[in-house]
Amino acid sequence: MKFGIYVGSRAGATCAGPADPRRIGPLVDELAGGRPFVIREYVHWCGGNTALEKEIDASGDLDRLTMPDDWYITGGRELDLVLSYLPPVADLDGWLAFIDRALDRYGHLVRYLQVTLEANFPIPRIDGSSPGVVAALTQGLPHARARVRDGVQVGFSLAEPAEWLGGDDQFWKELISIPYAAFAAHVDYVGLGLYPDGFSPHDDVHGATLHAVDHLRGRLAEAHFPPELPIYISEAGSPSGAHRTPAGQVTSLTALIDASAAAGAAQFELFALSDADSASESPLGTFGLCTGDYARKPAFDTYRSRIQLS
Repeated sequence: MKFGIYVGSRAGATCAGPADPRRIGPLVDELAGGRPFVIREYVHWCGGNTALEKEIDASGDLDRLTMPDDWYITGGRELDLVLSYLPPVADLDGWLAFIDRALDRYGHLVRYLQVTLEANFPIPRIDGSSPGVVAALTQGLPHARARVRDGVQVGFSLAEPAEWLGGDDQFWKELISIPYAAFAAHVDYVGLGLYPDGFSPHDDVHGATLHAVDHLRGRLAEAHFPPELPIYISEAGSPSGAHRTPAGQVTSLTALIDASAAAGAAQFELFALSDADSASESPLGTFGLCTGDYARKPAFDTYRSRIQLS
């Protein structure tokens, strides 16, 4: 199983301060230990919603990522770039034009390209809440596939089973209606966002992870995807604050990694390197392996050790 991490300093609208590239580089090198290592980044298309752009700091997405460009293609690093669809009204033409602009800017850096973020998950600031998201996914991904350079893997991500939100049956109903040649044939992998105890306590993170991957495989089979299609854990994490402690974060992270490997996931990307806001009472603030000022938590050594065993 290949490993990776998100290196920015933001979780949705939560961000206590800017990322510090001078601190990020050495920490990532230590985690990777000379192995290939995936770096996750996000760019957002808000469809002219300037208030949302400001809230999630998206206005400069096509000007810069967290680190300098060359960093993403040296030292065994591989860029996993997420193109997030967040317009206030459905606008497929605008979205496809954004994909083109994003690839013009970052296509030479990208190793993995994720088109839409958790399109089955209808909560604010996540793509599943956006009008026209299924069309954005099913037409945007083949559009991107036709434009990327050789060797780039193109996929999309979904949230873990959304039973607590009433399920995601409508999303799957729409996806199942699309013929294999029109969509699934263009997909190299499917990512899974996985936070079993991220926002409320959970006594069995290992079991919840196995359930989430199994649930996704079953749904993908219904939607014409081949059984050998790779599943990546594209986001996963547990906080060190709120309902967890730093020691609890270690326990949760260990269970997440072990269960993902047991379920056959090909890749595991952790959210995140550093806290979005270490002083926050919200779980969103403390998902990092390090605090907001890059002091290591116990989970840093846990993740580094697991990477070295891979």
